[in-house]
Amino acid sequence: MDYVLAMVISLITTLITMPFLMKLANKLHFTDKPSKRKQHKVPTPLCGGLALYFGFFVSYFIFPRDDMKLLQQVTVFVAATMIIIIGLIDDWYKTKGKEFAIFPRLVIQLLSAILVFKAGIFFGGFTNPFTGTYIELNPTIQFILTITWIFGVTTVINWSDGMDGLAGGLSLISAITFFLAAIILDQSDSALVSIMLVGTILGFLYYNKFPAKVFMGDSGANFLGFILSITALEGAFKQATILSLFIPILALAVPIFDNLFVIIKRFLEGKPVYQADRSQIHFRLEKRGLTTVQVVNYIMLISLSFSAVSIILLLIKR
Repeated sequence: MDYVLAMVISLITTLITMPFLMKLANKLHFTDKPSKRKQHKVPTPLCGGLALYFGFFVSYFIFPRDDMKLLQQVTVFVAATMIIIIGLIDDWYKTKGKEFAIFPRLVIQLLSAILVFKAGIFFGGFTNPFTGTYIELNPTIQFILTITWIFGVTTVINWSDGMDGLAGGLSLISAITFFLAAIILDQSDSALVSIMLVGTILGFLYYNKFPAKVFMGDSGANFLGFILSITALEGAFKQATILSLFIPILALAVPIFDNLFVIIKRFLEGKPVYQADRSQIHFRLEKRGLTTVQVVNYIMLISLSFSAVSIILLLIKR
């Protein structure tokens, strides 16, 4: 019942909050204007990130988690708030047709990841499949892997936000996968957070499906990636079996491997890694003649397949 209530509260909060934020965004001209690189025809509110933020954290603080200390919960909230704020600043620059500097974004994202690590949410080690003994990693390696994971997932979800419903859809499939894995692994806290995220994203997608009435912006995409990365650390990665380590990677396989391809391609072409282009899979599929809906559905199907494989493997292992 807690799972149902947590999802419903997140869903309703997002659905109710969004129209007010959209009106405010239009009034303040906090909108994404059409351009040669963007397909939408009219200025579209960039307030989706705030609705995701409110929808998630209202439920997050209503339902306590037994295994998660208050300090950890507050730290996640503070770190996510930092992510949202720097994302909103970035989005504000975009509404003015300008580009926000990369350095402040990198600093805030890395600082947020470090705060989470210091609060005790990190990748600690794994169980040796041959001996059954737990191998605890060196603290330096724990730090590097945790920061890389949080920063990496935050970035790839942001870079996947190129079409109506795409980043939200990928995040939804990942959140559902984390929820099912948590249920199988008897991780009630991780399951609760995952289902909150499911409700929040569903509420957002109601307004973001093609043709989108609102965009999540960098604030929303970074927020989703950040929360997903923490959910994995508190869920499948925490279980520490070799198989459970693959669950988050398979759940996020499409954005992870697509954007690794993009990074390598830009590097080989001598372009700055953060220089926006049309290398992502959704742009490549669009170039082949697929419509926006077809592209999103195709990518969702691929992502769903990877996620299904991870859950099936987990069930077989059990």
